Amino acid sequence: MANEELIKASGAVIDLRSDTVTRPTPAMREAMARAEVGDDVFGDDPTVNQLQEVVAEELGFESGCFFPSGTQCNLAALLTHCGRGDEYLVGQNAHTYVHEGGGAAVFGGIQPQPLEHEADGTISLSRIEAAVKPMDDHYARTRLLALENTFGGRVMPQPWVEEACALAKKHGLARHLDGARLFNAAVKQKVEARELVKNFESVSVCLSKGLGAPAGSVLVGEARFIREARRWRKVLGGTMRQVGVLAAAGRYAFEHHVERLADDHANATRLAEGLRGVEGLTVHAPDTNIVWVDVAEPLSGRLVAALAERQVLATGGKRVRFVTHLDVSSAQVDRAVKIVREIAES
Repeated sequence: MANEELIKASGAVIDLRSDTVTRPTPAMREAMARAEVGDDVFGDDPTVNQLQEVVAEELGFESGCFFPSGTQCNLAALLTHCGRGDEYLVGQNAHTYVHEGGGAAVFGGIQPQPLEHEADGTISLSRIEAAVKPMDDHYARTRLLALENTFGGRVMPQPWVEEACALAKKHGLARHLDGARLFNAAVKQKVEARELVKNFESVSVCLSKGLGAPAGSVLVGEARFIREARRWRKVLGGTMRQVGVLAAAGRYAFEHHVERLADDHANATRLAEGLRGVEGLTVHAPDTNIVWVDVAEPLSGRLVAALAERQVLATGGKRVRFVTHLDVSSAQVDRAVKIVREIAES
């Protein structure tokens, strides 16, 4: 049975492909139904304005702008920080470089300078510094350092983040954080999210992953920066009208679903511990809600398909990713573990 058919099946499906698959809770749907709306292009949708203000204030920034997607949110930030012929430094496996369609180059003529990661997902400070181009007409102008937290589900060490940002600032570079799962990092470390972002000039926050909203991201920064980013949102086709119905879901998620991310982290640990010792699997201990499992042959060639036949959805092949989220219970985690073990032993 195809994945699409499985998704339409009963609630027996255990969807571990991503935390983007969450569905609005009844309380979130109620908040959406009651949302007061206006016209966001004119800036008079009160629910959108409230969401932008709440997220910006929570993270310690002057202003925010609601975007339909994290990809567009990051792209608008890059376009605001950099001009044509500029470059940004970014991890070789970072989402903005690998998984966002090359938008910075396509729309902005911005050159990415990808940098190799260390084993823990960081980038060595010496590698960052060596990549900064001299002021010479032969080179693109290095303008920005873009980092990510979490990275592949792993929380980036805050001392390294602060050192990397200080190095960037020393060289006159702006700093942008792709904070798609920022609150996972904050909850894991038991710190306020604003502490993790205090060294950045802009931060994108996704509401539709672990926080469980159906769509939307918020970009925060200084008021002048956000004003320019809002213009780029228009250029990119991202302006919306009575979007308070989505912003209401985002605000509900922001106000009710942050602390519960700890449940997802606990379920990821439960999943990882349940899979340890299974022949053919090498399980990597999760930091947050993403479990990576290296799968040996011949099991790697059939595991994901065999799981789908048993109504457990995951992604990958030789390396499989399982992601826990709002719509996955501990009982479902236990069932997924049981099914993986049965497949491995068959």
